[in-house]
Amino acid sequence: MKIFRSLLAKYMLIILLAMSIVQIAYFIPALFVMGIAQKEESNNNIQYGEDYNENMIEEQWHTEANKIKAIKIEVIEQLFEEWQQKYPEAAMFWVSEKGTLLTEVNVKEQLPAQWTPAFTTKFIKERYDGDPFTVIAFLGDDETNGFIVFEIPRSVLNPPLINVYQEYGTFVILGVICIIIFFISVSFLFFRGIRKRLLKLQDAMEIRDVDGLPIGMDVKKKDEIGQLEQSFNRMVCELRESKNREQKEEQLRRELIANLSHDLRTPLTKVRAQTYSISKEELSDEGKYAVKALETSIVNIDGLMENLMSYTLLMASKYKYEPKETNVIRFAREHMTTWYPVFEKEGFEIDVELYSFEDNNWLVDSLWLGRIFDNFFQNVLRHASSGRYIGVKTESTKHYDAFVISDCGKGMNNESNAKGAGIGLSIVDIMVKGMELDWDIISSESGTIIKIIRRKKLSE
Repeated sequence: MKIFRSLLAKYMLIILLAMSIVQIAYFIPALFVMGIAQKEESNNNIQYGEDYNENMIEEQWHTEANKIKAIKIEVIEQLFEEWQQKYPEAAMFWVSEKGTLLTEVNVKEQLPAQWTPAFTTKFIKERYDGDPFTVIAFLGDDETNGFIVFEIPRSVLNPPLINVYQEYGTFVILGVICIIIFFISVSFLFFRGIRKRLLKLQDAMEIRDVDGLPIGMDVKKKDEIGQLEQSFNRMVCELRESKNREQKEEQLRRELIANLSHDLRTPLTKVRAQTYSISKEELSDEGKYAVKALETSIVNIDGLMENLMSYTLLMASKYKYEPKETNVIRFAREHMTTWYPVFEKEGFEIDVELYSFEDNNWLVDSLWLGRIFDNFFQNVLRHASSGRYIGVKTESTKHYDAFVISDCGKGMNNESNAKGAGIGLSIVDIMVKGMELDWDIISSESGTIIKIIRRKKLSE
């Protein structure tokens, strides 16, 4: 049944065992001891009943002694023989009125042949409520006939169970201890099994496969934890299906962006050609201003499409990356010469201070690094043209080397007519981290400072 597979049922069973463990611990050894007692009783052909009751023995012994009228040794020996058959372990003897030991049966100790009053008193005192159990009775109804004595070990009078407990008491205690240890072991194994299964479930939640998803696990039991494992596996399946759908949608989106970027370039090229043709015509000042604004917009749109295409390729890990040792100081100087006329045309103050690093050779992709510089320079032209300043410098500390690009614009939080969706900076972030570099940006109303940072290794 399903209820017996649950942890609750197993836990309740352990609680019930805990409540009755002491009774069980004594009951099982007691059954074992009783079996031994019954076996010993049957082997010895002894029936333990009222005949072995102390009061009954004492009463019968006095009764038998009082019945004797003819005080003869044959009569006394006949009495002893009858009681010997009934009580094999008993000892009996007769002392006459003159203190003479006349006859004895099964007496283990050495008795004096002549009993004095002092010895008789000592004997009675030692035997009173002692071991063996002793009954002294006068013969007939006359005390001058002497007395007969009946003795039997008190262990014989004990119930068999007590005798066996006395003999096997150590085994009973060991049995109780073993049962308690067994219960503790079962409880420990039960809760350790639960703990191991929960830890296994925790590991399955923390381990990730190549897609970054948790892995499923084998369900071996159908209890509460097994149901939790099944729910976890269903969740993993749902996450995997969701991941697959997301990847398909992302792939479609990238293909759409790539196709749109490619398809838009053809009409944009035609618009640029027509704009160039119009600029050759004789135009008014307003016409010339409109054509210039149109050319600027075309350049911006072309840059946005280029960034969109690059971002899509980077996200799909399809943007070509070929790192090699590059002298970045020489590269920065050469790259800056291509931008120098552009900034000079726009009336920028250009401040270039490119000093050598301790190690000028960085493991980078020159195309990626050039693209990073281009994006930063384009941002300066679009968003910080009001400051009319650009600085390109180097900075070295004990912990890093860096290129520092600064402007005096109104900051990145300021609204700009050419402000886009931030794809350029996203491309920069991906490329910088892809080349195992860092970058930092500080922007305020007085300008923006951007650093391209290469951390120094401890050995350096």
